[in-house]
Amino acid sequence: MPKPELRSHIALILAMMLWGSSFVALKVALEELAPMVVIFLRMVIGALGFLAIWPWIRTGFRYQSGDWKYLLSMSLFEPCLYFVFEANGLRFTSAGQAGMITAMLPLMVAAAAWFVLDERNSLRQWFGFVIAVTGVIAMSLAGEPNLQAPRPLLGNALQLAAMICAVGYTLMVKKLILRYSAIVLTALQCFIGVLFFLPLAAMSEWPQQMSWQTAWIIVYLGLVITLGTYGLYNYSLGHLKASVAAGYTNLLPVFALLFSMVLLGERLTTAQWLAIGVIFSGVLVSQYHSKPVITRIPPVTG
Repeated sequence: MPKPELRSHIALILAMMLWGSSFVALKVALEELAPMVVIFLRMVIGALGFLAIWPWIRTGFRYQSGDWKYLLSMSLFEPCLYFVFEANGLRFTSAGQAGMITAMLPLMVAAAAWFVLDERNSLRQWFGFVIAVTGVIAMSLAGEPNLQAPRPLLGNALQLAAMICAVGYTLMVKKLILRYSAIVLTALQCFIGVLFFLPLAAMSEWPQQMSWQTAWIIVYLGLVITLGTYGLYNYSLGHLKASVAAGYTNLLPVFALLFSMVLLGERLTTAQWLAIGVIFSGVLVSQYHSKPVITRIPPVTG
């Protein structure tokens, strides 16, 4: 295997590890700060990071008439509504369960593309979609309230709503990615996110002081996750097929669950483990020998 290709595979694994860790990091930050405060500070840190590199990436932005509605819709779906649902969802469910629900994203995108873009899916894809949805519902219903997931059914429903927003975001990006670079679109998301979450954060309760742990988590989410996952994912796309890179997203829920078990002491019931197996079965059935719907998108900044 050529060295650039090998490095690309390693980069994808690291990107999924970082993305999976973001659920745990956000869960910990929410113990000290209000959801909208956490997301606002994260957007500010991310925006500052993109401003620092803007002179090198601005050549990827050439506005075309009429694109404002797609750019605005993209940013409204994500990060705006996406993080509203995800941050609040993590107040009620565990980081591991939230990460598992992200396994639904490729299937949900395929279903939405069938309705919106008239992209046909095979019977196997639809069958896998139904299996995975069944698994998510079973995992939620089997959840027992505990310290990490006081109201798992509500939390998982909110996380699923976040995935619906991610679907809308993906469809918008499909229209924009041919005219704008992925890193510029990600930067625009951060800039608009700052404006969107500013009034929501202002209306939230702010603590009198913030611990160093939470402060570093905010920096981690804003810089390492937002810029790091993008950089690693984008590097891999330069040496691997998009379908190969997309396949690595199936590792995300695994890493999210592992991090939550090791760092947060999360434990799942036997019924939930069985439901997780059902979810993975649905994803595998739907993706076996199937073609990717979206060929090149910025990763969800989750």
